[in-house]
Amino acid sequence: MNKKVKKMYDYIIIGAGLAGCVMAERIANILDKKVLIIEKRNHIGGNCYDYFNKNNILVHKYGPHVFHTNLIEVWEYLSQFTQWNNYQLHVLGFIDNKKVPIPFNLNTLYELLPYDTAEKLEKKLIKKIGHKTKIPILELKEKSDDEDLKFLANFIYEKMFVNYTKKQWGITPEELDQSVTERVPIYISRDNKYFQDKYQGLPIDGYNKMFGKMVKNHNIKIMLDTDFNVVIKLLNNEIFFRGEKFDGKLVFTGQIDELFNYEFGELPYRSLQFEFETLDCEYFQEVGIVNYPNDQDFTRITEFKHFTNQENEKTCIVKEYPKTYNKDKNIPYYPIPQKEYHELYMKYFRKAAQINNLILVGRLAEYKYYNMDTVVDKALKKFNEILLNERN
Repeated sequence: MNKKVKKMYDYIIIGAGLAGCVMAERIANILDKKVLIIEKRNHIGGNCYDYFNKNNILVHKYGPHVFHTNLIEVWEYLSQFTQWNNYQLHVLGFIDNKKVPIPFNLNTLYELLPYDTAEKLEKKLIKKIGHKTKIPILELKEKSDDEDLKFLANFIYEKMFVNYTKKQWGITPEELDQSVTERVPIYISRDNKYFQDKYQGLPIDGYNKMFGKMVKNHNIKIMLDTDFNVVIKLLNNEIFFRGEKFDGKLVFTGQIDELFNYEFGELPYRSLQFEFETLDCEYFQEVGIVNYPNDQDFTRITEFKHFTNQENEKTCIVKEYPKTYNKDKNIPYYPIPQKEYHELYMKYFRKAAQINNLILVGRLAEYKYYNMDTVVDKALKKFNEILLNERN
């Protein structure tokens, strides 16, 4: 039976999201090896999964995913499987009964403050920080020695950051790793685009079609609706598949604490609840995403037709409610970047390192709050390590 298992599959991949599909595609096409993907959900694509609803509007089941990157190798890799609509995301924030540009920029400054005050602050920001530069809110808040800039930093913090962060993460900005608050910096510019990356857009035919092309290979078999724990076991630093020792390689993209049966305790995550509504109007809001930092239980409303420019007399929106993660009730979306949790993760990482044929890649397996392009980049680099080892 051992020979049969090895002959059937050279690689088993847990998870059919971005990391899993990239790894499967590379292994199947470049190495010409047999791959089995095991996926708990009833679809591929992970949290990027999209579908046409009953009104034929393309929606993202697990919240909005607008792809953006400055990594040309990542963009060119995915472009093998899709064309792009070159959509550039604009986000507004509902603040003081106005919808203003986010991230906070010079246009936001003039929307929220009296003209004379805004003009004075603009000059100071450009002189102190520089034009077309970015600065994280906590850095501006902590390092400003100018009273006017201190006022502005506290104003932005209170209006845009502190309550949104408490809703999204359940903790204050100061308690998070600075990499999180740096994701939405203050931008000393009049550019209202949410991202300034060189490459931006969504797959023209949807993410689901893109993923389908990635894994369309006779070397790849996919098991949907399958919990990996049913078929994969770890025992004495060895991997067993359906009760037999597996001498191929296991690529794991799921929760690392689940892989080791929570031996050192559960790693915390944030989850989300989505409430979809179909409305009898062409458009509900001005842009694809509107954030609600202060006034609602939800953090944002997404309207998908802005992403696709579909012509439809109806529209579809989704409200996004952050939740505490419970492994028996909901889905883990975000690892929580705090020092104590990183230390817990490292216990699992060290244990994983003892298994020679185990490969960890992805947001959950590495317990990192990665952007989509970073996940692709990490997977491609991990594959290159495999390729090098195979050739040696």
